[in-house]
Amino acid sequence: MDLKALYAQILNEHNINPNHKGVLEDATYTLHGVNPSCGDNIYLQLKIDENGIISDGTFNGSGCAISQASVDMMLDDIIGQPKEEALRLANLFMDMIQGKVDDDTALEELDEAASLKNISFMPARVKCAVLGWHTLEEMLKAGKTSGTGTADHCTTEQ
Repeated sequence: MDLKALYAQILNEHNINPNHKGVLEDATYTLHGVNPSCGDNIYLQLKIDENGIISDGTFNGSGCAISQASVDMMLDDIIGQPKEEALRLANLFMDMIQGKVDDDTALEELDEAASLKNISFMPARVKCAVLGWHTLEEMLKAGKTSGTGTADHCTTEQ
């Protein structure tokens, strides 16, 4: 199996059998992220303990395979991490998608989310891949506990 086929398999697995799709009844944060250009939308929910550790997370919503798989992979990466580490991983993911980081060794921290590296060559799909990650950033940086992302929410410019 070539690398491209492996990446497609990873994406399909996360889309068809997501690990974190559902509703988190006792979420600390809930934020609705919307990609207005294509209609992808997610409700990202995180439970953060008193030490600032993301102890659980889920997403719900609808969208293309890339948006749904990307947010599921993101949750795999950030659950169990402090908020600061989740933001650092989000920054690394954004740098990867923008083509600023392409060193496979550096991207190992993203685990399966690194399989979305080549999305950077498909501009129409970039917003799909970053929807969950931008929602996470908006949630943690702005301290939003509920609400909806804005129209510029899914741009890849920092």
